Amino acid sequence: MTVIAIIITLIYLFLIASFIYGFDKVEMFTLKDLKPKTKFSVIIPFRNEEQNLSTLMEAISKLNYPKELFEIIFVDDESEDDSIMVLNTAHLDQDNRTDIKVIKTIRKTKSPKKDAITRGINQAKHDWIITTDADCVLPQFWLDSFDEFIQQYRAEFIVAPITYSKMNSFLNRFQLLDILSLQGSTIGGFGIRKPFLCNGANLAYTKQFFETIKGFDGNDNIGSGDDIFMLEKAVNTYPEKVKFLKCEQSIVTTLPQPNFDALISQRVRWAAKTSAYRNMFSKLVGTIVFLMNGGLLVFTLMALTGIIKMNTLFYLLIIKFGIDFLLIYKAASFTNQKEVMKTYFFAFYLYPFFTVYVVFTSVFKGYKWKGRGYNK
Repeated sequence: MTVIAIIITLIYLFLIASFIYGFDKVEMFTLKDLKPKTKFSVIIPFRNEEQNLSTLMEAISKLNYPKELFEIIFVDDESEDDSIMVLNTAHLDQDNRTDIKVIKTIRKTKSPKKDAITRGINQAKHDWIITTDADCVLPQFWLDSFDEFIQQYRAEFIVAPITYSKMNSFLNRFQLLDILSLQGSTIGGFGIRKPFLCNGANLAYTKQFFETIKGFDGNDNIGSGDDIFMLEKAVNTYPEKVKFLKCEQSIVTTLPQPNFDALISQRVRWAAKTSAYRNMFSKLVGTIVFLMNGGLLVFTLMALTGIIKMNTLFYLLIIKFGIDFLLIYKAASFTNQKEVMKTYFFAFYLYPFFTVYVVFTSVFKGYKWKGRGYNK
């Protein structure tokens, strides 16, 4: 068993080290104040977001980009609250120069969000599509960063960074460390030319590219995955046109889950779609990460019962602690959130329990999201 524990740890070490290497291989993109050229259609699906839409509308009003070069399309996914009223009120309070429209989704598949995005794309008047979420805050130079990147690189599918905005509780800091680890892995994957992660809260592609890869066809029976499955198809079809925008001005912030139950539901939703992944690298990464986190729990029990030596467990913990810290620290430095690393020590020991619980829950149970139930 000691040999197995060492082998799993060494494989995990190599994987995370490759992400750290890849993270640095993706060059930082800095704005050069180029004249804006690209026209964007920003699509924002929403369902029961009355608490967040005012903040989003305020961020939209502060976007630096020329008003005539972008439109905002809100797609109502059968909201049951006062979301539309909040949108209309917030728009009236602005100068009304921003081209904003609210449309209703048309349900056709088992994936409401994919239906909403498809509906938005069908109504979009510009070729470049950007998707984000209603609980996000957009930085002032968000569209400028996409525009300059498009002007300088031949890209048709652009993945951009996200992070969480609150650190006022341990639960929020734990979630931030988790999302930073995912962002570090996302950027690292691009750096080693193995893109396997992205987030629909900050994603851009051309309408023509969406149509070429046939949009969400083939995965519209799965409730989530409007982002990952698109990335898989994009990488398989035109890998040279898939890029990561590593730019501080492009970082979108979103809200962490308000309580532990909501966090579990979100992570189960994320985990539930992994069985449908077609990217073998994604499956390999998921397997290695699960084996390492689950293994630590098993190895600890073995050390306590004398099956493996306690100092072996200590070395395994040190290796994982150190390599994870380096990757998350790089991501935290990029998002200017290094202060969250103060929570890392406690989160590190909690994370294996959290990961194993989410994985097993996703295997045996469905999940609820936005008031809807989804079966496994």
